[in-house]
Order: sequence, then C-alpha cells, then structure tokens
Amino acid sequence: MTRFRSTSYGLAVALCLGLSSTASVAQDIRAETVVLVANSVFLSGNSMLTAVGNVEALYGNTTLTASKIIYDGNSDQITIEGPITISDGEGVEIFANFAELDADLQNGLIKSARLVLDQQVEIKAAQLRRENGRRSVLDDVRATSCKTCEDGQAPLWQIRASRVTHDQDDQQLYFDNAQLRVMDIPVFYLPRLRLPDPTVQRSTGFLIPNIRARSQLGTGIKIPYFIALGDHKDLTLTPYIASNTRTLEARYRQAFRTGELTFEGAVSDDDFSGRGTRAYVFGTGEFDLPRDYELTFQVQAVSDESYLADYAYSSLDRLSSSVTLSRVNRNENTQLSLTNFETLRAGEDNETIPKWALSARKQMRFSPRYFGGEALWELEAYSLFRQSKVNTDANGDGMVDGRDISRVNAALEWRRNWFLSGLEIGAQTALNFDAVQTRQDSTIAQTSYAELTPSAALSFRYPLIKRGSNGVTTLLEPIAQIGWSGGTLRAGTQDQIANEESTRPEFDEGNLLALSRFASDDRRERGFASAWGVNWSRLADDWSAHLTLGQVVREETHPDFTTSSGLSNLGSDFLVAAKFKNASGLEFQARSLIDGIDGLNKAEVRGGWNNEKLGLDATYIWLDADPAEDRLNDLSEWNLDGSYRMHRHWTGLANWRYDVAARTTAEAGFGLEYQNECLKAKFEVSRRFTSSTSIQPATDYSFTVEILGFSTKTIDKSYARTCAHTAG
Repeated sequence: MTRFRSTSYGLAVALCLGLSSTASVAQDIRAETVVLVANSVFLSGNSMLTAVGNVEALYGNTTLTASKIIYDGNSDQITIEGPITISDGEGVEIFANFAELDADLQNGLIKSARLVLDQQVEIKAAQLRRENGRRSVLDDVRATSCKTCEDGQAPLWQIRASRVTHDQDDQQLYFDNAQLRVMDIPVFYLPRLRLPDPTVQRSTGFLIPNIRARSQLGTGIKIPYFIALGDHKDLTLTPYIASNTRTLEARYRQAFRTGELTFEGAVSDDDFSGRGTRAYVFGTGEFDLPRDYELTFQVQAVSDESYLADYAYSSLDRLSSSVTLSRVNRNENTQLSLTNFETLRAGEDNETIPKWALSARKQMRFSPRYFGGEALWELEAYSLFRQSKVNTDANGDGMVDGRDISRVNAALEWRRNWFLSGLEIGAQTALNFDAVQTRQDSTIAQTSYAELTPSAALSFRYPLIKRGSNGVTTLLEPIAQIGWSGGTLRAGTQDQIANEESTRPEFDEGNLLALSRFASDDRRERGFASAWGVNWSRLADDWSAHLTLGQVVREETHPDFTTSSGLSNLGSDFLVAAKFKNASGLEFQARSLIDGIDGLNKAEVRGGWNNEKLGLDATYIWLDADPAEDRLNDLSEWNLDGSYRMHRHWTGLANWRYDVAARTTAEAGFGLEYQNECLKAKFEVSRRFTSSTSIQPATDYSFTVEILGFSTKTIDKSYARTCAHTAG
C-alpha cells in the first residue's frame, strides 16, 4: 500500500489512472479529465484508490464532495460515503449519504438522496438512479419549494409521488401517482403530472389559475394554458368560465431576428349585454429595417363601446390603430405614419370625429460652415379626414361634422450661444412656410391660405453655481428672452383657419422660451413677446430639488389660447414648477399656473414614496372650468395607489380615485397578499362607481394562488422563512 498525506493546504492528485502500465487506453483518456482533492490518498495495488477527508472530485462542470471516495480501476466504479454533494454547475445539486457511481459520475445509484433544482425546488427520495448524466429517477418522493426544518413539521405544501423522473435535457419533471398535500392534508391526485424544472425558460402547460367574481359577469375561473411554439413564439389560451359569460382569452407573441410582435384579445358570449358575440383585439409590433429605419404598428379594435369596461380589459375610451415608419438619430428625425381613431365615449360619433390622420415629417440638423452654431430644416405634410360629408355642425357639438384639413409646413431655423463673463447669450432666427387647406366646412370663408413667417429672439442666462465642501451643489440661474414673430395673418383673423390640432395648449417650463406655444404648426403666435424666469437647483446625495418660476408677456393676445392655458392675456399666468427627491425614496413633481387675481387656474402634483416596506404613488390635478376645452365644471381629482409590507410575509394593497369637485369616489380597491419562499396568494376587491349610458358601476373580486419554485422567476429571499433552532 502506498500512502500520500496532504499538507495543510490539501493534496491535488491528477487521476491519470495510468498508475499501472496495464490500465486500458480508454481509462487513461477519461481519467485525464478527472481531478481529485483530499487530505489523504491511499493506493492499494494498481487499481484501488482511496481518498479520505475533505474529498473533492472535479469532472468537467461536475463537482463532487464527500468524506470518503474509493475508486476501483478494475470495475471503473466509485463508491462514495457521505455527506455527499454533487453539483453539475447548471443549477442541479444532489445531496446524499451513500452512492455508487461510474468513474465519470454520469451513472449510478444514490441512497437517501435529496435533489435540489436551481436552489428552489427540493425533491427527497429513498434512492436516486443517475442515468447517462441527463436523467435522475427518484423513488418514494416528496417534492416542495418550501423551507423544511428538522422539527418534523410538514412543509406548507408538497407533492408526494411514487416516482419522479427529472430529464435535464428537456428540463422537465415527470411525476407518477402525484398527490398534492397542503399542511400534509391530501387535496388533489393525478396519476401523471408534468412540471417544468426551475431552470426552464419556456414550457407548454397550464399556468396559475385565477378565481374572479365581477358584478355583471358573476363568479368564475380563468385557467390559462401556455403553448410554446418553439424558442421564438408562443400562444396562451385562457378559458374564462363564469356564471354569466363564456369567454376565451388569447395572447400571441413572436420574436424575429429584427423585431417582435404581440397580439392579445378575447371572444365572449354573455347573458347580460344582449349584444351576442363580443370581442376585442390589441396588438403591437416593432421591426428594424435596413438603413436604420424602424417600422412600428399598433392595432386596437373592439366590438362595442362597453366591452372593455364590462370585462375590465382596459380603461381606454378612445382607440387608435397606426403604422409608423421612422428613423431617429442625433441629426435626423424622419416619421411617416397613418393613424385610425375610434371613440367609445358616450356623446361622440365615429362619423364626425377625425377618423384618419396621415402624417409625414423630416427634420435634419446640421452645423453651418460660415455662421457657426446649429441649424435645422424641416418639412411636414399632414392630413385629417372624417367619414361624414356634412359641411355644417349638424349635431351641435361645436365642430363641423365632415370637416377635413390638409397642411404643408416648412421651416429653416438657426441658433447659436455665446459666453461673456459668465453670461450666456443665445440668438435664434427662423423662417417658416405654412399652407393650409380646409374642405367640407361652410363656416369658413377662407378655405386655403399660405404665408411666410419670419421670427427672431435673443435669450440671456446668468448661471451662479456654488459647490460646498459637503458635496452639495447649488445653482441659481436668472433667464430672460425677447422675441418677435412676423407674418401677415394676424391673431385677429386667424380664426378663419380651422383649429383641429391646437385645441389644448399647454404652458410649462419646456416652452417658457418658445416663440410659439401651440401644439402644432397649424397656428402661430405673432408680434413681440418677452419671457422671464429663474431656475434654482440643489444637487446632493441626501436630497435634490429643482424650482422654476416664469412668465410670458406679449404684444397681442391670441383667441385660440384658452383661459385655462394661462396664455389668454397679454401677461400670462405665473408658471411655478418644482421637483424634489431624497435618499429615503420620497419624490414629487408639481406644476401650477397662477393668474395673480383668482389664484390657481391649473395645478398638477405627482409624487411617490418607495422603500423596502412602503410603495405609494399619488397624483392630484386641478383644472378650472373652461368651455373652450369642453369642460363646463371645475375638475379636481385625487388618485392614490399604494402597498405596505406589514410583516415579512404580508402586504396590504389599496387604490383610490376621488373626484374632489363632485365630492364622490370614482374608483376604490384594496387587497391582501401573502408570500413566502414557496407560495404567493393575493386577494383583491375593486369597485368602479362611475357610470354612463353604456357603462354601469361594477365590483370585482379576484383571488389567485401561485406555487413558487417551478419557474425562472427570481425568488425574493426576504420572504423566505427560517427554522427555529432549539437547544438539544
């Protein structure tokens, strides 16, 4: 007997097993890839090798650790004494007390085995047979992803089976005589059961069912079935059977080499609507084309105006379907799009709303050689069509029923900045060409016009920056601008041009220094105008904030600026905009327009507080009544959506939308969620209080239970339970 002892660092022995000249060539080739690490190694004769103490055997990606390993060269077998750990490096681990394997660790018998998949699913068995390195067959099995302790208590859930086969190549688990137990109580039995192992990305089979009750639909269940159509596409079919509806939901996804698309929809036959078969389909897609172009599309269609709300598929009340060809980079913006609109709103008619919009735009940025700075040229064509052919306002909604418009716009702009002793001076000039044609509108005498509009402006900024030793940076920046826009069509005569695109003008910090604040090029501001403002910022790790104040003063008013836009007077409302964010997760942004006499005309606040326990998002909006924007009453609304982790495993959910002006709740809901390392259960209740001629108030109950572990989802370790250790 030859004996090798390790030093304190251990001994690494390459098992060339050509220790004897009589060893086979096959054994020599295989053994060259096996490495053994142990405290002590004993060689008996020419074929028996024994390793003892902190033993580790390496074969490719497979690692084996044990207290003792005996290799018999004659039989090419390894006998292993535990505790044993075998890991294949791909998420499969085996723990056991005793094993007999072949030399490459691919075949053999393992007793008192425990198979762990991706550190999530644990399968215990009396014995495990390893076959060809890809299949593990386990007998007398208990499988769970729950934390198991040595106190004898059963896991929260487990699957008992007479046999389980794990196919590593197919990434599937096959159960024979499977019995689902909850708190060790049998609740379900299947003679055959197939589940994906946690490492699989896609596998055909049933997904988590959802029990749901809704006022009009009744109580029912959704049972989704996922169909993997290869590596690049899949289909999910979800039968939804309830007291008052029979529905089939579907989702199709496909990935291409240069893009992807998704379609989802449903077909229903219900007992309460009296509409027969009802359906909807939504779809999106995007594809990369040669020369850096991108093709995108969106499809939205529904059988009737109340279907989406009745089934809570979407809160949209206007649908749009479009196809767009674009190329966008640092110096170019090219867009070609065709859009179709459909309204679901009570009081709106698809015959008289704009039905089709065709748009083409190209913008190019360049640097002039002789003038310096930056220049931009733009070409745009836009057309809007209605289905109606009536050239008057027959339905009394304030818009001509069949009016169509087309416009062509061209622009050439130049701007440049100079710095003088800390003062930043900016100059800009532009020349715009606009041509508009209006059709099927008897209320407008001038159905077409074209003109050139020159404009110029000078702006001034004086940034003052302070950097403190504590890492705080403070910025104070006064800003001012004086500008002029020409053109022969003055604000008093521009009402001869139909206003289709600039009906909701906005005034914010983004267009404080703009020469025109209309949403589109169908109308422009004219004459002299000035703007002033100040920016203040604080940047630091503990908290950061930004504040903007500003106002615009013009030579003349424009009738298409609504009262609530803040721009209808010679002096605009005062703009106040703020942002705040701190290290604890609290952040908000706010914007308001104050006219100095009546106070707020418009206000909006959005905020949130998100940390390990709390997730809270809130919005508040205030809009003054403005008939020009089809708003006869003040609009004021709160919207809250939050969650709070009350305990390691329990989370409370709530949402609330409150109409302050009407003093009534529009929507409300609450829920409770339980989650640990192996189970996630959620119960939610929501109520929509609003109603219309086509939509009724509805209450929705939903309950889902998800068994965790049999998926590639990352398990949040903060939800995992721990075992209580007691003395002895």
